[in-house]
Amino acid sequence: MKFFIDDLPIIFPYDRIYPEQYMYMCDLKRTLDATGHCVLEMPSGTGKTVSLLSLIVSYQQFYPTKRKLIYCSRTVPEIEKALAELKRLIEYRIKYAENEESAAKERNFMGLGLTSRKNLCIHPDVSKEKKGNVVDARCRDLTNSANCEKGRANPGSTELCDWHENLGKLEPGSLIPAGIWTLADVLEYGREKGICPYFAVRRMMPFVDIIIYSFHYLLDPKVADQVSKEFSKDAIVVFDEAHNIDNVCIESLSIDITRPMLDSAVRSVTKLGEKIEEIKTTDAAKLQDEYSKLVEGLQEGMSEENDEDSFMANPVLPDDLLNEAIPGNIRKAEHFVAFLKRFVEYLKTRMRVLHVVAETPLSFLQHLKDITYIERRPLRFCADRLQSLVRTLEVSRLDEYSALQKVASFATLVSTYEKGFLLILEPFETDNATVPNPVFHFTCLDPSLAIKPVFERFSSVVITSGTISPLDMYPKMLQFTPVVQETYPMTLTRNAFLPLVITRGSDQVAISSRFEVRNDPAVVRNFGSILVEYSKIVPDGIVAFFPSYLYMESIVAAWNDMGILNEVWKNKLIFVETPDANETSIALENYRRACDNGRGAVLLSVARGKVSEGIDFDHNYGRAVIMFGVPYQYTESRILKARLEYLRDAYRIRESEFLGFDAMRNAAQCVGRVLRGKTDWGLMVFADKRFARADKRAKLPRWINQYITETSSNLSTDMAITLSKLFMRTISQNPNENQTGISLWTIEDINKAQEKQKALGLEQRQQDRDTGSIDDGYDDGGIEDQMLVDLDV
Repeated sequence: MKFFIDDLPIIFPYDRIYPEQYMYMCDLKRTLDATGHCVLEMPSGTGKTVSLLSLIVSYQQFYPTKRKLIYCSRTVPEIEKALAELKRLIEYRIKYAENEESAAKERNFMGLGLTSRKNLCIHPDVSKEKKGNVVDARCRDLTNSANCEKGRANPGSTELCDWHENLGKLEPGSLIPAGIWTLADVLEYGREKGICPYFAVRRMMPFVDIIIYSFHYLLDPKVADQVSKEFSKDAIVVFDEAHNIDNVCIESLSIDITRPMLDSAVRSVTKLGEKIEEIKTTDAAKLQDEYSKLVEGLQEGMSEENDEDSFMANPVLPDDLLNEAIPGNIRKAEHFVAFLKRFVEYLKTRMRVLHVVAETPLSFLQHLKDITYIERRPLRFCADRLQSLVRTLEVSRLDEYSALQKVASFATLVSTYEKGFLLILEPFETDNATVPNPVFHFTCLDPSLAIKPVFERFSSVVITSGTISPLDMYPKMLQFTPVVQETYPMTLTRNAFLPLVITRGSDQVAISSRFEVRNDPAVVRNFGSILVEYSKIVPDGIVAFFPSYLYMESIVAAWNDMGILNEVWKNKLIFVETPDANETSIALENYRRACDNGRGAVLLSVARGKVSEGIDFDHNYGRAVIMFGVPYQYTESRILKARLEYLRDAYRIRESEFLGFDAMRNAAQCVGRVLRGKTDWGLMVFADKRFARADKRAKLPRWINQYITETSSNLSTDMAITLSKLFMRTISQNPNENQTGISLWTIEDINKAQEKQKALGLEQRQQDRDTGSIDDGYDDGGIEDQMLVDLDV
């Protein structure tokens, strides 16, 4: 269908549209017109991706500036899904183009997805490797410029990657023809033409209209510097499924160092020292050459480097890079190796401590200087200097140097940042362990640091997800001012889901996962009876979520002893998510098989685990989600405590406010898995008395909250079962109501809505003119109460 928003013609690839999709597009267009940022929350399963792409592609094709779209998603399946959606949209646009000229314009539209080498490599040996960093290292060995020069000058002397070599014979802008290419398409094309899919996509990035990749390519400075540096300011950035974006920002600037890593770093340093001695006898001019380059300044030496050579980019943000020559005491290769050795040995002695230490980067640097005389300045250049040395020595198998690379990144970060970071040394893994297993956490406490360059560099950044309530938390934490901040209700002709809050068992004992009562046999038994009762009445699949792996293990063990699991087995099979990704994917596969066969299954999983993030339980795979307990983070974690303290001091976000917000966004993420479209239906069961409190419920997304009635917000198990039976009996009838005009709009409905909007706008303007108070926000000349509340006293 084709309709207009203001003067912009939108082509939408279906003949009906949901009202919330239309509203979402209107707000998106407002954001792009104002070249500002926005936070938008759209209900699960209402076609967020397709509305986003329809609007932005229409925007790109209609306006001559043709702003690029950088679309970031969380996981590879989500990237694939977005590419497939984009492909369908462009095919529709070509099919219904008005004339040959506009059809040709659509055919020239280019969209690509980028993921790691591990997913895009087609080299017969390298692609067999299981670990991503090994694939990266073997790929660099075959494709770095020194190796390629040797191989080309003297064919057969060293192994080259033929697929990578074939790329060099083609024009940079024509490696992949125009069109939309999913990851599978690119792999297929690479095999057919004998070119490397990974580097083909990397080199095509300046020429594409839409690039779809994961968050890290934009937020993690180590990666962003290599991949995303060529994008222009007017690009549109979209972070989809961005409810956890603050955690991604924090992870991208945090580093953990363990004892085994330091041992590995020592071995790497020794290897580098041997290499230097060796090269001194064979090719001393090379080291001299590097030395003189470093005297001139580091950036010039770096600018000649290409994608294939980059071993590690600088871990600090672009604004904090130093554009000056490397300090004299680490210019010489052997001096730098001695410097690294001293630094690693210092870290090893620090790890011998048997009590917890928390200190700021400044106090760490001071202590380091007192003990080892290592200054702050050379530390800042550690990462770049190591990069340069590795390139000069032509080191192969770089995956073996990953620990040393981490230590160098740690050195650079700790000497660059003062505010918003903390060093925590934990000598024991758990509080009651006796054998020390020390970990050095260099942790970032301020999520706004990593995303700040993105907001500064790009004119429009869109943060969107199905569960991003309360909306005002994100601008506070990430320090930006949105032009549009909106959450949309879900328009349904009949309730497709039923949220229930169970606060007590059938024996009237209050249920909760609070620490004091979580192992109380009565609570555990009541949780078990909820699962047993629902396994009797719900068809096909049930997904249950627990706050943590530890809690899930203890409860499942207790259920086993009480004979509860045997009761569930009579009705459904039971599968459990584990921290191991492979085991979980086997469990998921069998869970789906059991649902398809009609045997029915229960999947026990964990909030914040793999299952809660981006695995959809559509239709028969998830007819009920049960949330056992409120998924708070482990509040004794020292890193979390430090972060809470920082948020309180820097942004006036109270600890309880942040913890509540974090728990409820994760709970919403879990229960949102059950609904993947308007024809889907399911039960959302919140089993904890704390969910009945108004302040907790207020933090749930509007589209879930609007359906929690007073009657369903304080139930015992048997009352909830009765309501659930009634709901399922009703929902299984054929819908009598016609959805068109209410939850599905045709082009006529859109025109009606637009006329209504216009009429309202005219009426408003008329009223303003009549009262003459356009500038005056209050009629009595006084100050509104709300303004007084907002004043920062």
